[in-house]
Amino acid sequence: MNHRTKPVKIGSTVIGQGGFSVLAGPCSVESLEQFSKTAQFVKKQGAVGLRGGIFKLRTNPNSFQGLGREAYDIVKEVKAQVGLPFVSEITDPRQISDLENVVDMFQVGSRNMHNYALLKELGQTKRPVMIKRGFSALIKEWILAAEYVAQAGNENVILCERGVRTFETATRNTFDINAIAYAKQHSPFVVIADPSHGTGDAKLVGPVALAAAAAGADGLLVEVHPQPKEALSDGYQSLDFAQFEEMMHKLEKVLHALGRKLEHA
Repeated sequence: MNHRTKPVKIGSTVIGQGGFSVLAGPCSVESLEQFSKTAQFVKKQGAVGLRGGIFKLRTNPNSFQGLGREAYDIVKEVKAQVGLPFVSEITDPRQISDLENVVDMFQVGSRNMHNYALLKELGQTKRPVMIKRGFSALIKEWILAAEYVAQAGNENVILCERGVRTFETATRNTFDINAIAYAKQHSPFVVIADPSHGTGDAKLVGPVALAAAAAGADGLLVEVHPQPKEALSDGYQSLDFAQFEEMMHKLEKVLHALGRKLEHA
């Protein structure tokens, strides 16, 4: 079964028309300086959208939980500087009204993929919704989660493969290339990959990103930080600027070999 992909417009960026789109930025928005510096760099390298955590769901309650509302003005200022759309995770339906004024796309994190009440509420919004695969979710459950949003009235949905939990401990998660190819063939949704969470290791992000492109993904969601060792969250899986630049150059070569192109802002 082959479905025609329904492109999704995020701000002025359209994903899913055959090209390859990269959304990049830090795991968490930490400060105006950090987010602005990162945003300007990733745009220069070809990213067409920004990512950055405002509210963070963390396994450890003592971990950094994000700046929350303090990040709103930072994000708005940086968006004005670089002119790129912004995606961030929503963790509670009560955040929708405020976040609609900040984000260009809502991200449903792995832990909330099965939160059907949240998915239905997001189906009532006008913002696109990106759904990360639950860390123990079947591909079918992941696609059905997207259907919850679409059937509630919002068909602008993107699926994001971010690895699943298996018996393997060498990497943070087991990145599922199968899921990308399967979802592209069995659903109408745009499919992107998150090799940052999929591997949990900055040195593995580049190779897995290339594999995702070869498997047919429509784009990437990648964590980038000016100084990963000083990051308040997930520094170990965040690319530094040199690593991100190298990945983008290699992506262009792989995509060219496949008759595709890397989209630029």
